[in-house]
Amino acid sequence: MTRVLIPSGALGLGYDKAALERGIAAGPDIIAIDGGSTDSGPYYLGTGTSKYSRTSTKLEWQGLMEARRKAGVPLVIGTAGTCGADSAVDWLLEITKEIAAETGESLKIALLKCGKDAADLVTAFQENRLSPLEAAPEISADIIAGCTNIVALAGAEQILIALNTGADIVIAGRTTDTAIISALPIARGEDVGAAWHGAKVGECGALCATDPQTGVVLIDFDKSGFTVTPMAASSKATPETVSAHMLYENSDPFILYEPGGYLDVSEAKYTAVDDHSVRVTGSKWVPDERYCVKLEGAMVAGYRVVSLALLRDPRYVENAENWCADIIQKCRSKVANRLGLNPEDFEIELRIIGKNATLGTLEPSNTQAPELGVLGIVTAQTEALAMEIAKMLNPYLLHHPLTPEEEQPTFAFPFSPPEMNIHKLYVFCMHHVLQLADPMEAFRLEVVEV
Repeated sequence: MTRVLIPSGALGLGYDKAALERGIAAGPDIIAIDGGSTDSGPYYLGTGTSKYSRTSTKLEWQGLMEARRKAGVPLVIGTAGTCGADSAVDWLLEITKEIAAETGESLKIALLKCGKDAADLVTAFQENRLSPLEAAPEISADIIAGCTNIVALAGAEQILIALNTGADIVIAGRTTDTAIISALPIARGEDVGAAWHGAKVGECGALCATDPQTGVVLIDFDKSGFTVTPMAASSKATPETVSAHMLYENSDPFILYEPGGYLDVSEAKYTAVDDHSVRVTGSKWVPDERYCVKLEGAMVAGYRVVSLALLRDPRYVENAENWCADIIQKCRSKVANRLGLNPEDFEIELRIIGKNATLGTLEPSNTQAPELGVLGIVTAQTEALAMEIAKMLNPYLLHHPLTPEEEQPTFAFPFSPPEMNIHKLYVFCMHHVLQLADPMEAFRLEVVEV
């Protein structure tokens, strides 16, 4: 049996300390935690930075380093620093060094770096070695070359190679969420289907159980299946909560693709062991003849300035969509005439916060709020131009009437100046896979002694 302790869905989200202590007392073989994902948008990959507070990250990581010492097992993190870029791996390494210096601890640290050189991928693209996934954007050599960061998603094979260095801690760049959990059970001969399925269930910690904010779960892998047990006394795993997690961030509730093959849970059986644990059997791993890894890239698509105005007059609240449409038409015309720009050179968007800002035309509710926020979003090719257009938008958001005949209204800006400079706007521009002749072909391993 292989026992994996998962403290939380991501480093920076927090975890229940008492539950973590229970997990340590249970004698895990490894402690594994995710460091991030693409959930928060392309900015973090574009800049190679973390979305989480450095202070929170250090405090939680210090707790996990202490847990590793107590348990005497490896600690592994995937997608370090939210995005898994090489700079994010280095960022967490520096935090680890600080903690080690403060505690007087000597450590062997394996760094698995996943950053890809754009020039190498341009060559792969020209040689037709990149394959688009469903709904992938169109790419070109120029788009690839324009990426600020590109990462390959590591699987279980790369994590295992890092663990085989004998490292106390593995800090991995971008990985699939499941790789850090499945690697050791697979290496120790546990059922491969169970390893991937249990890893999928446990990737977000206690999200696969009741009271998900507690974070900590323990998963036991063996030759025929796996068992999930949340460590908080208030948290329970049920067949429903465990089986439902295959739907989390996955378009197919039965199939999950990973480097080297896919997981099929169509015949999986979920059985309550007791009030807290669930046993799962029947998961299958289907290997692929090819070994492919997914690529993620981000690039600068422009510069952005946002403004916020508040509408409370009932008439304007009721007619907010018409008001916004008129402002966009008039302001776009003014910008084009005064700055000599073509329509494709800039974008002005107004989102009605509190009405349909999330779903747009798909919004099913017609409930009228007493007030609405109107978020102005200006995007242009330079920072100065985006701010100039936002300032042209300003008088419209403050004073624009519904009709030319009525008196000029005044609306509210919640702060002054209302223009907030978002600076660079990043977009994801790759959703492709790269076929490898060797699993480590797209990755680099470094070992550091501190």
